[in-house]
Amino acid sequence: MISVREALDRILAELPLLPAETVDLAHARGRALAEDVVARVTQPPADVSAMDGYAVRAEDVAKVPARLSCIGEAPAGQAFAGAVGPGEAVRIFTGGPVPKGADAIVIQEDAEGGGDDGAVVVREAAAKGRYIRPAGLDFRAGDVGLRAGRLLGAREIGLAAAMNVPWLAVRRRPRVALLATGDEIVRPGEPIGPNQIVSSNALALAALVEAAGGEAVDLGIARDDAASVRRLAAGAAGVDMLVTLGGASVGEHDLIRSVLGQEGLQLEFWQIAMRPGKPLMFGRLGGTAMMGMPGNPVSSLVCGLIFLRPALRKMLGLPADEGLRRSAVLGRDLVANDRREDYLRASLARNAEGELVATPFEKQDSSMLSHLANADCLAVRPPHAPAATAGERIEIVPLDVEVGAI
Repeated sequence: MISVREALDRILAELPLLPAETVDLAHARGRALAEDVVARVTQPPADVSAMDGYAVRAEDVAKVPARLSCIGEAPAGQAFAGAVGPGEAVRIFTGGPVPKGADAIVIQEDAEGGGDDGAVVVREAAAKGRYIRPAGLDFRAGDVGLRAGRLLGAREIGLAAAMNVPWLAVRRRPRVALLATGDEIVRPGEPIGPNQIVSSNALALAALVEAAGGEAVDLGIARDDAASVRRLAAGAAGVDMLVTLGGASVGEHDLIRSVLGQEGLQLEFWQIAMRPGKPLMFGRLGGTAMMGMPGNPVSSLVCGLIFLRPALRKMLGLPADEGLRRSAVLGRDLVANDRREDYLRASLARNAEGELVATPFEKQDSSMLSHLANADCLAVRPPHAPAATAGERIEIVPLDVEVGAI
């Protein structure tokens, strides 16, 4: 058995950076930037008002109250054609271009206008530059607003739109084929025969793939015979990765290694010193990367989070391990660990000091999907870790990682 870290490093070393494609901004959420995004405009394009009020010369309102003649107005999108001279003001609105001659904004709460003579009385002084957003405050044409290798969420899309960039170069989504195996499983909603159970792995891993920025291709369920495995595995032609679910262990009905081996599978490694997830395998089937997941639903999802998600991020040009591990306080005592790295389903809460506290559940069976669904994180126990007591710091893997968040 090899370590989790070695397995992940070997997987990442085998995966290529996917080519770029162009998408329109409206469909860019969750995509990974392949090229820098450069502003095509300056924002704001001119000095504009940050508030509703009056554009004035600061020297005219240094002493208050000051009575000024209102000579026009500048709403957003319309510039005042003239210039502000001594003793004059222009009614202005948020986003309105600051007229020539004006160098400060008096907010409308600090002024009183609307008299018959068109005058405005200013009751609060305004220093030069007050409530004025200078041209280029946000960015200027030619500025790099977003760097390649960044995931696009609502904030990034908003910035690209403001920079007048309607099309973006992004990495092609990794296409991942999912092949479940076993006579004992059926799809949700299908008739359940004697000694059969409902398959959850393929749908759960498909959701993980999509959340990580990939495209899932469901190849169906291969039965426990070589012909079925061979026929359905052929559907993975042209994808970036084949992920098999089940059949990766050493039983007589675990056919993945033997059948795909006959089809040219070159195995990179098999069996990892982790729990759950020990039987995970990785290799190449022709030109396609292949990851063999355990059949237990918790094991496959944990392996998906620890290995498949970073693999997809590598192909997208994103930092593979970013945000995957954090620190927390242990919420209950734990016995010493054995030679395998342990991933314990746990709840998260905050103590009186505001620290995250991870409390592993008492039952950790790898078939109990309900515990994983109700967990907030995985508490990580290194190989041969000594007994731990509540209050010690531990490493956790959060279970709330999603793509393209705001």
